[in-house]
Amino acid sequence: MPIPTTKVTQILDAHKVSYRVLPHCEPVFTVAAAAQQRGVIAEEMVKSILLRDRQHRYVMAGVLGHMRLAPKAVRAHLPDGWQRLSFATADEILAVTGFVQGAVAPLGLPPNIPVIFDQAIAQCSKVNISSGDPMAGIELAAADLIRVSHAEIAAIALLSRK
Repeated sequence: MPIPTTKVTQILDAHKVSYRVLPHCEPVFTVAAAAQQRGVIAEEMVKSILLRDRQHRYVMAGVLGHMRLAPKAVRAHLPDGWQRLSFATADEILAVTGFVQGAVAPLGLPPNIPVIFDQAIAQCSKVNISSGDPMAGIELAAADLIRVSHAEIAAIALLSRK
């Protein structure tokens, strides 16, 4: 069953980015479930994590699926004045990104939301992200994802959970 056009596929099409849709048999909301459904490894998956500071400013952080995010490292790459970062709630994620928690992509965000990817993403040839629909993922070149998302690259991941 083909997935409907999403905000993510529209953005990729508008930027003439090649991608492959990786459909799921059922909705997925975790890296492990998505990797299994897509037939890929967690090391190629990008977790898109929305963080907010005390003034309710938001930043999108991306780390590979087998890694954990270091919020303090993200804050270190933001302009002065950003305070302690915490994870956005499911309601905030939907309101700010338009995506449901677990199906968030680092594309199509409001222009005032910076995007910061861990340096390991830049070292991948291909990655996969959510399509914005819990029923499919998108595989694309990491360089294309970085370019289209306007991401800054920084060391923001902790050691893997292996």
